[in-house]
Amino acid sequence: MTILTRIKISLKFLMGSFSPQFKKITISEFYDEKGADVASNKEPSFFLVRGRLPRSGWNIVEIGINFSDSKEGIHFYFDKGSGYSDAPDFFIPIKNGGISKRLCYVPKGLKGVKFQPAFDDGSVDIKHFRFSWMLPPMARRRISQRITNMHYRYRHLMLSELKSTLINESSRWAWRQLAWKRYNETFIKRVVHRSYRDWLEDNNHDTTECLSVSLEYQPLISILLPIYNTPIKYLRECIESVLSQSYCNWQLCIADDASTDPSVHALIQGYEEKDSRISVTFRKKNGHISAATNSALSLADGDFVAFLDHDDCLSSQALTYFVSAINTNRSANFFYCDEDKIDQEGQRFDPHFKPDWNPELLLSQNYICHFTLIKTSIVKSVGGFREGLEGAQDHDLFLRITYLLDYSQIVHIPRILYHWRAVDGSTAISPNEKKYTTKAGIRAVENWHYNNRSLAKVVAGLVPNTYRSEWRLPSSLPLVSILIPTRDGHDILRRCVDSILSLTSYSNYELIILNNQSRCIETLALFRKWEVDSRIKIYNWDKPFNYSAINNFGVKLASGSIIALLNDDVEVINDEWLSEMVSHACRNEIGCVGAKLYYPNETIQHAGVILGIGGVAGHSHKYFSRHDNGYFSRLKLVQNLSAVTGACLVVRKEIFNEVGGLNETDLAVAFNDVDFCLKVLAAGYRNLWTPYAELYHHESVSRGEDNTLMKRHRALKEAHYMRVTWFKELEADPAYNKQLTLIHEDFSLC
Repeated sequence: MTILTRIKISLKFLMGSFSPQFKKITISEFYDEKGADVASNKEPSFFLVRGRLPRSGWNIVEIGINFSDSKEGIHFYFDKGSGYSDAPDFFIPIKNGGISKRLCYVPKGLKGVKFQPAFDDGSVDIKHFRFSWMLPPMARRRISQRITNMHYRYRHLMLSELKSTLINESSRWAWRQLAWKRYNETFIKRVVHRSYRDWLEDNNHDTTECLSVSLEYQPLISILLPIYNTPIKYLRECIESVLSQSYCNWQLCIADDASTDPSVHALIQGYEEKDSRISVTFRKKNGHISAATNSALSLADGDFVAFLDHDDCLSSQALTYFVSAINTNRSANFFYCDEDKIDQEGQRFDPHFKPDWNPELLLSQNYICHFTLIKTSIVKSVGGFREGLEGAQDHDLFLRITYLLDYSQIVHIPRILYHWRAVDGSTAISPNEKKYTTKAGIRAVENWHYNNRSLAKVVAGLVPNTYRSEWRLPSSLPLVSILIPTRDGHDILRRCVDSILSLTSYSNYELIILNNQSRCIETLALFRKWEVDSRIKIYNWDKPFNYSAINNFGVKLASGSIIALLNDDVEVINDEWLSEMVSHACRNEIGCVGAKLYYPNETIQHAGVILGIGGVAGHSHKYFSRHDNGYFSRLKLVQNLSAVTGACLVVRKEIFNEVGGLNETDLAVAFNDVDFCLKVLAAGYRNLWTPYAELYHHESVSRGEDNTLMKRHRALKEAHYMRVTWFKELEADPAYNKQLTLIHEDFSLC
C-alpha cells in the first residue's frame, strides 16, 4: 500500500529529570540518512540517533498521539550496536488524544531508538513523548500489578502470590523472564477504525439542532458544584460553561468546602455578584465531597438537580437537551448522557458512548457517572449523598434512587454533553489514582442488595472500580438439563462431555445428548460407552438438521427446571461456569444468561450479542484478546444485553415454554438464539451476560460464508425474517449506542 502521510510533529522530549536538548524535532532529525521518505512505499520510522538517549535500565515510555485514520499502536526498536532488527523490542497500543505508557528495559550501550506507528494513510500529530528512568523495585512492582490486574491467568492472585506462581511455572531463576513475557502479553494490538478527532469534526456542531419537542415545560435546573482548592483556570472554565448554556432557567449552587486558597473565594464571590442565578455557601470545616455536595443541595430551589465536578465542563447545549428529554418523558425522574474527557490543554478524547438503562452494568460499575439530572424531591427524600462513601458517593446515590424507579423513568440521552477533566491525580486518567473508591463502591453495591433483600456477596471486580455480585444459589439446587445436539463429531463431542464431567462444580445436572443421524463408528461407540453413566441420556433425532427443532425436542425430554443449550464444540474452562449461570437464571427478573466464549487462540468468540451489526446481529468484542478489558471494561463486567449466543445459553424451562421455544419454522439454522432472546426480552425479562462463565468454542476463526446456493438462500431468508420481525429492535440496541459501529464488532466509532 502506498502511504502518503502528512506528519506534524510538535514534540516535547524529556529524558528522566534532564532538561530537553531540543524543544522541537523536525522530520529530518527523526530520519537518518537511510530512512524512508515521507512519500515512500514504506511505513515512516522515527529515529532518535541524535541528542539525549534514555538512560539504561528500567524506563517508563510515554507517548501521546492524535491521528486521523486507523491506528494500531507504536512499535519500538533499539539499536544495540548492530543496527535495528526486524522484530520490535516492544509495542504500545495507542489511545487517540490520550497518553499511552508502559515499561521497557533499555540496554547498556544503546546507539539509537526507532519507533514506527502501525497505521494507514493519514496524519499523525505527536503531542507528548518521554522516557522516565525507574528504580528496579518500582519497576518490578508495576510489572506485578499489571499482570495481576490484566492477565487472565493471574487476575485472581494477590501481588504476594504472583512470584511463587511464576516460579512454579518456570524455575527459581527464570521467573523474572516469565513475568516480563506475561507483562508484554497484556498489551493488545488492535486497529482503531476511526479517530475521535475525525468524529468530532463530523458530529460536534455547537448549535442546537431543531428539536422535535418544543420546550413547553421549562423547569428550574439547580446545578450542584462542590469545590475545594480548585485550580483557578479550571474553576473559571467550569463556571463559564454553565454561564454559556443556551437554556437559561438554571441555578448554580456552589459549596466551597473550606478552601485554603483565597483566590478561590475571590473568584466565586465575583461570579455570585455578577449573576443572580449563582448561589454560594462557604463551609467552615472541610467535610469532603459528600458533605460539600449536600451543602450545595441545601441551596437548590429547582425541580431538578444536576451534578457538576469543579474542574469539568458542560457542553453549551447540555441543559437544552436535558430539558427537551424531560418534555418528551414527563413521567421520567432520572436522566443521564454520554461524556468524554478533556486534557489540560482543552483537547477532547476518550469518549464514553453509554448504553441505555442497564441495571446489571450499574451493579458492576458506575457506568452512568456524568452528567446526571434527577428530580430534586427524590434526591432529598433519600437523604442526598451519604458521608463515608467518598469516591463512590455518586454511584451509591444512583443505586439508591434507581432502586425506587420504574425503568421507564430512567432516560439516557445519547449525546456527549459533559467533558471530564483529566489531570494528574484524577480517576479520569486512571482508576488506580484513588484506590479507596473500590471499597466505597463495594459498600454501595452491598447497600443495594440489602435494600433489595437479595442474598449476594459483593467483591471487587476484575478491574479497578468494578464489582462482582456473587448471587447465592438456592439451598436445594435445581436440576439443570444440558442439551447437546451432535452428529458424527466424536472428537469434539468427547472433549465437550469430558470437560463438563471433570470440571463442573455444580452437581445437580443431567446431560442430554441429541443424536442427529450419526453414522460414524467412533461416535456410536461413545454413545454405547456413556449409556452406563446415569448423568448422561442419549436420544435420537432422525430428521434433517434443524437446530431449533432439535432443541425444542430436547426440552420436552428434559427433567430439569433449568435448561442449558450447549454446542458440542464447546469446552469448559472454569469449574464455576454452570453455578454462575444458574445463580442468575434463578432470579425472577432474569431470562437468558450467556457466557464468555473464546476461540482456541485465546481471542473472544462471544461476549454477548449486539443487535444491528452486519444487518442483524454480531458478537460483542469478537477477536479481542482474552485478557483485554474491552470497551470501558465491558469484557470484565456482568451486564444486561439484548441477546446471547445459543452456543452456551441458560434459561428457566418455564420461560422457554412461555415464549414458545426456538423458531423451528423460520429459523432452522441461524439467528434462532437471537430471536429467542428477543422474545424473552419482550416477555418482560432481562437477558444477562457474565464473564465469570468461561468456555472455549472450537468454531473455526475463519469459518467463512455459506458456500452452496441452497445454504445462501436459507441464510438470506432467515436474515430477512429477523429484519422484518425485529426491525425496531435491530435499529437501536439499548445495550449499545447509536454512535458506535454496526459494521465491526469492536465498539469503534461509526
